[in-house]
Amino acid sequence: MLVLDGKIAAAAVKATLLEQTQALKAAGKRMPHLAAILVGNNGASETYVASKVKNCEETGFGSSLYRMDADVEEAVLLAKIAELNQDPNCDGILVQLPLPKHIKESKVIEAIDPAKDVDGFHPVNVGRLVQGLNTFIPATPYGIILMLEHFNIETKGKNAVVIGRSNIVGRPMSILLSSNIAQGNCTVTICHSHTKNLKDICLGADIIVAALGVPNFLTGDMIKPGAVIIDVGITRVEDATAKKGFRIKGDVHYEEACAKASAITPVPGGVGLMTIAGLLKNTMKAYQGL
Repeated sequence: MLVLDGKIAAAAVKATLLEQTQALKAAGKRMPHLAAILVGNNGASETYVASKVKNCEETGFGSSLYRMDADVEEAVLLAKIAELNQDPNCDGILVQLPLPKHIKESKVIEAIDPAKDVDGFHPVNVGRLVQGLNTFIPATPYGIILMLEHFNIETKGKNAVVIGRSNIVGRPMSILLSSNIAQGNCTVTICHSHTKNLKDICLGADIIVAALGVPNFLTGDMIKPGAVIIDVGITRVEDATAKKGFRIKGDVHYEEACAKASAITPVPGGVGLMTIAGLLKNTMKAYQGL
Protein backbone atom coordinates (compact mmCIF):
# COMPACT_ATOMS: atom_id res chain seq x y z
CA MET A 1 0.00 0.00 0.00
CA LEU A 2 1.20 3.49 -0.90
CA VAL A 3 1.07 6.24 1.71
CA LEU A 4 0.35 9.51 -0.05
CA ASP A 5 2.72 11.53 2.09
CA GLY A 6 1.88 15.22 2.01
CA LYS A 7 5.35 16.14 3.25
CA ILE A 8 6.95 14.65 0.16
CA ALA A 9 4.49 16.07 -2.38
CA ALA A 10 4.37 19.52 -0.74
CA ALA A 11 8.18 19.67 -0.58
CA ALA A 12 8.33 19.10 -4.34
CA VAL A 13 5.87 21.95 -4.99
CA LYS A 14 7.71 24.29 -2.62
CA ALA A 15 11.08 23.44 -4.18
CA THR A 16 9.79 24.53 -7.58
CA LEU A 17 8.35 27.74 -6.14
CA LEU A 18 11.62 28.50 -4.34
CA GLU A 19 13.49 28.21 -7.63
CA GLN A 20 11.07 30.75 -9.11
CA THR A 21 11.45 33.22 -6.25
CA GLN A 22 15.23 32.90 -6.32
CA ALA A 23 15.17 33.71 -10.04
CA LEU A 24 12.97 36.74 -9.32
CA LYS A 25 15.36 37.90 -6.62
CA ALA A 26 18.35 37.49 -8.92
CA ALA A 27 16.54 39.64 -11.48
CA GLY A 28 15.99 42.35 -8.88
CA LYS A 29 12.23 41.92 -8.78
CA ARG A 30 9.96 41.95 -5.75
CA MET A 31 8.73 38.72 -4.23
CA PRO A 32 5.14 37.41 -4.33
CA HIS A 33 3.24 38.60 -1.25
CA LEU A 34 0.38 36.97 0.63
CA ALA A 35 -1.78 38.87 3.11
CA ALA A 36 -3.72 36.88 5.72
CA ILE A 37 -6.44 38.23 7.99
CA LEU A 38 -7.21 36.37 11.22
CA VAL A 39 -10.31 37.32 13.18
CA GLY A 40 -10.51 36.12 16.79
CA ASN A 41 -8.33 33.51 18.46
CA ASN A 42 -9.63 30.16 17.26
CA GLY A 43 -6.91 27.63 18.08
CA ALA A 44 -7.13 25.71 14.81
CA SER A 45 -7.16 28.92 12.77
CA GLU A 46 -4.08 30.18 14.65
CA THR A 47 -2.28 26.97 13.73
CA TYR A 48 -3.32 27.13 10.08
CA VAL A 49 -2.30 30.77 9.64
CA ALA A 50 1.04 30.29 11.41
CA SER A 51 1.78 27.38 9.07
CA LYS A 52 0.89 29.46 6.02
CA VAL A 53 3.20 32.28 7.12
CA LYS A 54 6.02 29.79 7.78
CA ASN A 55 5.60 28.19 4.36
CA CYS A 56 5.69 31.60 2.70
CA GLU A 57 9.06 32.23 4.33
CA GLU A 58 10.37 28.83 3.22
CA THR A 59 9.49 29.50 -0.41
CA GLY A 60 10.79 33.07 -0.49
CA PHE A 61 7.36 34.73 -0.44
CA GLY A 62 6.59 37.83 1.55
CA SER A 63 3.64 37.66 3.93
CA SER A 64 1.61 39.89 6.22
CA LEU A 65 -0.69 38.82 9.04
CA TYR A 66 -3.45 41.16 10.18
CA ARG A 67 -5.10 40.23 13.48
CA MET A 68 -8.54 41.46 14.46
CA ASP A 69 -10.54 40.93 17.64
CA ALA A 70 -13.44 38.49 17.56
CA ASP A 71 -15.90 41.35 18.08
CA VAL A 72 -14.53 43.47 15.23
CA GLU A 73 -17.22 45.19 13.19
CA GLU A 74 -17.87 43.73 9.75
CA ALA A 75 -17.28 47.17 8.20
CA VAL A 76 -13.75 47.32 9.67
CA LEU A 77 -12.88 43.94 8.17
CA LEU A 78 -14.30 44.96 4.79
CA ALA A 79 -12.30 48.20 4.91
CA LYS A 80 -9.06 46.25 5.43
CA ILE A 81 -9.91 44.02 2.48
CA ALA A 82 -10.59 47.09 0.33
CA GLU A 83 -7.21 48.51 1.36
CA LEU A 84 -5.41 45.30 0.41
CA ASN A 85 -7.30 45.13 -2.88
CA GLN A 86 -5.69 48.45 -3.80
CA ASP A 87 -2.19 47.58 -2.55
CA PRO A 88 0.03 46.89 -5.60
CA ASN A 89 2.52 44.98 -3.43
CA CYS A 90 -0.13 42.53 -2.21
CA ASP A 91 -0.77 39.65 -4.62
CA GLY A 92 -3.01 37.34 -2.62
CA ILE A 93 -5.57 37.89 0.13
CA LEU A 94 -7.03 35.24 2.39
CA VAL A 95 -9.42 35.67 5.27
CA GLN A 96 -9.14 32.69 7.57
CA LEU A 97 -12.45 30.89 8.03
CA PRO A 98 -14.60 30.37 10.02
CA LEU A 99 -15.54 33.92 10.98
CA PRO A 100 -17.54 35.06 14.04
CA LYS A 101 -21.30 34.67 13.57
CA HIS A 102 -21.96 38.42 13.31
CA ILE A 103 -19.87 38.62 10.13
CA LYS A 104 -21.37 37.31 6.90
CA GLU A 105 -18.81 35.04 5.24
CA SER A 106 -20.27 35.40 1.75
CA LYS A 107 -20.02 39.20 1.97
CA VAL A 108 -16.38 38.98 3.01
CA ILE A 109 -15.51 36.50 0.26
CA GLU A 110 -17.18 38.66 -2.39
CA ALA A 111 -15.30 41.74 -1.15
CA ILE A 112 -11.94 40.25 -2.13
CA ASP A 113 -10.70 41.22 -5.60
CA PRO A 114 -11.13 38.04 -7.73
CA ALA A 115 -7.59 38.64 -9.05
CA LYS A 116 -6.27 38.32 -5.47
CA ASP A 117 -8.63 35.56 -4.33
CA VAL A 118 -5.97 32.89 -3.75
CA ASP A 119 -8.44 30.79 -1.74
CA GLY A 120 -10.54 30.45 -4.90
CA PHE A 121 -13.82 31.14 -3.11
CA HIS A 122 -15.07 34.23 -4.99
CA PRO A 123 -18.15 33.52 -7.17
CA VAL A 124 -16.25 34.77 -10.23
CA ASN A 125 -13.49 32.21 -9.73
CA VAL A 126 -15.96 29.45 -8.89
CA GLY A 127 -17.81 30.20 -12.12
CA ARG A 128 -14.59 30.07 -14.10
CA LEU A 129 -13.75 26.72 -12.50
CA VAL A 130 -17.13 25.29 -13.50
CA GLN A 131 -16.57 26.46 -17.09
CA GLY A 132 -13.07 24.99 -17.23
CA LEU A 133 -11.41 28.39 -17.54
CA ASN A 134 -8.09 29.52 -16.09
CA THR A 135 -8.76 30.51 -12.48
CA PHE A 136 -7.78 30.11 -8.84
CA ILE A 137 -8.77 26.63 -7.67
CA PRO A 138 -9.80 26.31 -4.01
CA ALA A 139 -6.62 25.37 -2.18
CA THR A 140 -7.64 22.00 -0.71
CA PRO A 141 -9.02 20.45 -3.93
CA TYR A 142 -6.06 21.95 -5.81
CA GLY A 143 -3.69 20.38 -3.31
CA ILE A 144 -5.35 17.00 -3.75
CA ILE A 145 -4.95 17.21 -7.53
CA LEU A 146 -1.28 18.14 -7.05
CA MET A 147 -0.86 15.12 -4.76
CA LEU A 148 -2.49 12.74 -7.24
CA GLU A 149 -0.19 14.16 -9.91
CA HIS A 150 2.94 13.80 -7.79
CA PHE A 151 2.26 10.15 -6.98
CA ASN A 152 1.04 9.34 -10.51
CA ILE A 153 -2.36 8.12 -9.37
CA GLU A 154 -4.40 7.09 -12.41
CA THR A 155 -7.86 8.66 -12.44
CA LYS A 156 -9.04 8.43 -16.04
CA GLY A 157 -12.24 6.40 -16.30
CA LYS A 158 -12.33 5.65 -12.56
CA ASN A 159 -15.41 5.81 -10.36
CA ALA A 160 -14.89 8.51 -7.73
CA VAL A 161 -17.04 9.21 -4.70
CA VAL A 162 -16.84 12.55 -2.89
CA ILE A 163 -18.41 12.50 0.58
CA GLY A 164 -19.31 16.09 1.44
CA ARG A 165 -20.69 18.94 -0.66
CA SER A 166 -19.14 22.08 0.83
CA ASN A 167 -18.19 24.97 -1.42
CA ILE A 168 -14.66 24.78 -0.05
CA VAL A 169 -13.92 21.11 -0.77
CA GLY A 170 -16.69 18.78 -1.90
CA ARG A 171 -18.23 20.66 -4.82
CA PRO A 172 -14.97 21.92 -6.40
CA MET A 173 -13.39 18.50 -5.87
CA SER A 174 -16.19 16.85 -7.81
CA ILE A 175 -15.75 19.38 -10.64
CA LEU A 176 -12.01 18.78 -10.86
CA LEU A 177 -12.25 14.99 -10.80
CA SER A 178 -14.82 15.05 -13.59
CA SER A 179 -12.91 17.64 -15.67
CA ASN A 180 -10.91 16.81 -18.77
CA ILE A 181 -7.52 17.23 -17.06
CA ALA A 182 -4.63 14.88 -16.34
CA GLN A 183 -5.87 13.96 -12.85
CA GLY A 184 -9.55 14.07 -13.83
CA ASN A 185 -11.86 12.27 -16.25
CA CYS A 186 -13.57 10.37 -13.45
CA THR A 187 -17.22 9.43 -13.18
CA VAL A 188 -18.12 11.26 -9.97
CA THR A 189 -20.80 10.69 -7.34
CA ILE A 190 -21.32 13.32 -4.63
CA CYS A 191 -22.66 11.95 -1.36
CA HIS A 192 -24.06 13.85 1.63
CA SER A 193 -26.28 13.54 4.69
CA HIS A 194 -29.33 12.63 2.60
CA THR A 195 -27.59 9.97 0.48
CA LYS A 196 -29.16 6.53 0.69
CA ASN A 197 -27.11 3.32 0.51
CA LEU A 198 -23.86 5.22 1.10
CA LYS A 199 -21.97 2.05 1.95
CA ASP A 200 -22.93 0.39 -1.35
CA ILE A 201 -21.98 3.52 -3.30
CA CYS A 202 -18.57 3.66 -1.61
CA LEU A 203 -17.96 -0.03 -2.27
CA GLY A 204 -18.23 0.72 -5.99
CA ALA A 205 -15.65 3.51 -5.84
CA ASP A 206 -12.09 3.37 -7.15
CA ILE A 207 -11.36 6.70 -5.46
CA ILE A 208 -12.99 8.08 -2.31
CA VAL A 209 -12.55 11.65 -1.08
CA ALA A 210 -13.87 11.92 2.49
CA ALA A 211 -14.60 15.55 3.38
CA LEU A 212 -17.40 15.77 5.92
CA GLY A 213 -15.65 16.45 9.23
CA VAL A 214 -16.74 13.35 11.13
CA PRO A 215 -13.84 11.40 12.69
CA ASN A 216 -13.47 7.78 11.56
CA PHE A 217 -16.63 7.99 9.45
CA LEU A 218 -15.31 5.92 6.55
CA THR A 219 -14.64 2.41 7.84
CA GLY A 220 -12.99 -0.58 6.26
CA ASP A 221 -16.26 -2.28 5.35
CA MET A 222 -17.12 0.69 3.09
CA ILE A 223 -13.96 0.37 0.98
CA LYS A 224 -13.38 -2.00 -1.89
CA PRO A 225 -9.95 -3.64 -2.20
CA GLY A 226 -7.49 -1.47 -4.11
CA ALA A 227 -9.34 1.83 -3.73
CA VAL A 228 -7.49 5.13 -3.37
CA ILE A 229 -8.54 6.97 -0.19
CA ILE A 230 -8.18 10.74 0.22
CA ASP A 231 -8.91 11.90 3.77
CA VAL A 232 -9.68 15.62 4.01
CA GLY A 233 -11.00 15.50 7.58
CA ILE A 234 -9.06 17.07 10.42
CA THR A 235 -10.82 17.11 13.78
CA ARG A 236 -9.43 17.62 17.27
CA VAL A 237 -10.61 14.74 19.45
CA GLU A 238 -10.11 14.98 23.21
CA ASP A 239 -7.65 12.41 24.53
CA ALA A 240 -6.34 12.61 28.09
CA THR A 241 -3.44 10.31 27.20
CA ALA A 242 -2.16 12.69 24.52
CA LYS A 243 0.45 15.31 25.39
CA LYS A 244 -1.71 18.18 24.13
CA GLY A 245 -4.93 16.71 25.52
CA PHE A 246 -6.25 15.90 22.06
CA ARG A 247 -5.43 13.97 18.91
CA ILE A 248 -6.02 14.89 15.29
CA LYS A 249 -8.38 12.48 13.57
CA GLY A 250 -9.41 12.24 9.94
CA ASP A 251 -12.72 11.22 8.42
CA VAL A 252 -11.26 7.81 7.60
CA HIS A 253 -10.62 4.98 10.05
CA TYR A 254 -6.98 4.77 9.03
CA GLU A 255 -6.08 1.31 10.33
CA GLU A 256 -9.12 -0.34 8.78
CA ALA A 257 -8.68 1.52 5.51
CA CYS A 258 -5.03 0.53 5.24
CA ALA A 259 -6.08 -3.12 5.09
CA LYS A 260 -8.11 -2.43 1.93
CA ALA A 261 -6.67 0.60 0.12
CA SER A 262 -3.97 0.67 -2.55
CA ALA A 263 -3.11 4.24 -1.54
CA ILE A 264 -4.16 6.50 1.32
CA THR A 265 -3.43 9.94 2.78
CA PRO A 266 -2.44 10.09 6.46
CA VAL A 267 -3.92 12.55 8.99
CA PRO A 268 -2.05 14.62 9.91
CA GLY A 269 0.63 14.83 7.22
CA GLY A 270 -1.54 14.45 4.16
CA VAL A 271 -4.06 16.78 2.56
CA GLY A 272 -3.46 19.61 5.05
CA LEU A 273 0.08 20.13 3.81
CA MET A 274 -1.10 20.03 0.22
CA THR A 275 -3.71 22.69 0.93
CA ILE A 276 -0.89 25.09 1.77
CA ALA A 277 0.98 24.00 -1.35
CA GLY A 278 -2.10 24.83 -3.41
CA LEU A 279 -2.39 28.21 -1.71
CA LEU A 280 1.25 29.03 -2.50
CA LYS A 281 0.79 27.99 -6.13
CA ASN A 282 -2.24 30.28 -6.35
CA THR A 283 -0.25 33.15 -4.84
CA MET A 284 2.48 32.78 -7.43
CA LYS A 285 -0.22 32.65 -10.11
CA ALA A 286 -1.71 35.90 -8.75
CA TYR A 287 1.73 37.51 -8.77
CA GLN A 288 2.18 36.49 -12.41
CA GLY A 289 -1.24 37.90 -13.31
CA LEU A 290 -3.22 34.66 -13.47
